[in-house]
Amino acid sequence: MVTEERLASWTGPSSDAEQLKQDLTERMIREAIAAHAAFDGVNLSIYAKGSYANNTNVKFDSDVDIVVECREVEYWEDYDPSAGGHPAGSPYEGPWTPDRFRAEVKAALVNKFPNGSVTSGTTAFEVEATSSRVNADVVPCFTYRMYFANGSYQEGTKLFKTTGGSIVNYPKLQLERGRAKNTRTNGAYKKTVRILKRLENVLVDAGLSDEVPSYLMECLIYNCPDEYFTRATWRGTMQGCLADIYNYTNRSEPADEAERWLEANGAKFLFHGSQKWTREQVHAFANAAWDYMEFG
Repeated sequence: MVTEERLASWTGPSSDAEQLKQDLTERMIREAIAAHAAFDGVNLSIYAKGSYANNTNVKFDSDVDIVVECREVEYWEDYDPSAGGHPAGSPYEGPWTPDRFRAEVKAALVNKFPNGSVTSGTTAFEVEATSSRVNADVVPCFTYRMYFANGSYQEGTKLFKTTGGSIVNYPKLQLERGRAKNTRTNGAYKKTVRILKRLENVLVDAGLSDEVPSYLMECLIYNCPDEYFTRATWRGTMQGCLADIYNYTNRSEPADEAERWLEANGAKFLFHGSQKWTREQVHAFANAAWDYMEFG
C-alpha cells in the first residue's frame, strides 16, 4: 500500500537544483530572441507555459516550455459565426507569415545554441539539455482570440504545424485557472497533481501502465471537485480523484456540454476526436493507479 507518508513526500515540486536549471534555460531562450536583429521593434510576448510555469512539475519531468508569441497578427474565430462578435477590421498584410516567423525563431535559437543543440519538431523547436540546463520546447505562435456574440473574447495562441494545419491553445488561461483552483484549495490542487505525476512514474517504471502526458494528468485533477482537496489525508484525496477519473472515463462523453470535462485552461473539451489521448487510455491508467493504491 502507498502510505500517507509517501504521498506527502510526493507533493513537493522538483528540486532546487532542477529549478535553477529551468530558470537558466528560460533566461537563455529569452536572451536568444532579444538578440535576434530581425525581431527589433516587433511586438513579441515570451513566457513559460505548462508544468514549469504552473509549478506542477516533478523531478525527471522538468522540461521547460517557452512560448514565443507574435502579437503583430491576430488570428480569430467567432464562437457562433451566425451571431458574429468580432469587430470589423482589415486583413493583415505585413511580413509575419507563419513560415517566416518560424524561420526567424529557429535562426535566433541556433545562434544562441549552436552545434546541433536545436532540432525542429512539427510544432516546436527542442533545445537540448546540458549539465547546466534542461530540455526546452520553444513554441512559435501567434495571438488568437475566440470572440463571443457580445464582443467579449478569450485569448490564446495559434501555432502552425510544419505538416499542415494549426492548433489553438490557451496557456495563460491554464495558468490563471490553475492558480485560482490552487487558491480555493489552500494549495492542495497542485500538490495533488504532483502526486499523480509521481504515481504515474512509478506505474510506468513497474510496467503497470503506459505513459500518460503530463498535461493530461493536470487536466484530470483540474476536473475533480474542490471538496476532494480538503479531505484530511492525501489517500482520501487520491481516492476521490481516481474514482472520479475512473467513473467518468467508463462511460461515453456526455451529450450535455455543461457536463463534459475541460482541459485545465477551462476553454477546450478534454476528450474529443482529435486529442492525443483517449478515454480508454485514461480509464486503464486510473484502474492501474487505483489497484496500486490498494483502495479495494
